[in-house]
Amino acid sequence: MKAKFFLSIFSIALMGCGTQRMTLNTETLPSSSPTVTSEPRNQHSISHTTSQISPSTSEALIISATGIGLAKLGMTFGQLKQVLGSDAEFKVESPFMVDFDAIALSKSGKVQYYILYPAGTTFSDSDSIELLLTDNPDLRTTEGVGSGTSLKQAEAVYGDATLSYNTQNESREYVRFANQPARNLLFRPTVSNQQFSGIYSSPIREYNETKKFQESATIHSVLVGF
Repeated sequence: MKAKFFLSIFSIALMGCGTQRMTLNTETLPSSSPTVTSEPRNQHSISHTTSQISPSTSEALIISATGIGLAKLGMTFGQLKQVLGSDAEFKVESPFMVDFDAIALSKSGKVQYYILYPAGTTFSDSDSIELLLTDNPDLRTTEGVGSGTSLKQAEAVYGDATLSYNTQNESREYVRFANQPARNLLFRPTVSNQQFSGIYSSPIREYNETKKFQESATIHSVLVGF
């Protein structure tokens, strides 16, 4: 059920096709769950600027088609805890963004990445990881692209950028690259003081796409999912 929900998010982002949102049952988190915060995240609150491409060399810092760091798609939450050991800290963020709650994984007080799951549900040790997000600039693809990389720099690595958003997907803007390493990587762009990094033609449609973008646009976060 969750896998179908995540697949719909990727389908809308990549192809612009309308998908009806799943109705989720609201449940309270059990007392054994990590600490809950009620403050929603501002997806444009973090702005990093990377002056040069620095490829990741440590497995714990690599973003790939299979996961982020040591968190691999298909792995259960309990398995991830075993792999990370006692150094990792977990904190539920609810709400995280529209449609999603998240578990933030931190080390030394710094969030490394988030495990996303449908809002209003719980995420237990037996649940499988199906969607991950990071806005930590220390985590990058093997080619050195991650949060804070300018779209110009990313284009130099992965080819032409195409930016898009779909009003049926909360108008979340994404950017894909002609030669990016995997289809299941979603890059979210950002630019200061503007809603969209892309320069779109009028009138606005349900699905909007462009190859033009603001000079100062950067990658805000990277999602990896089935």
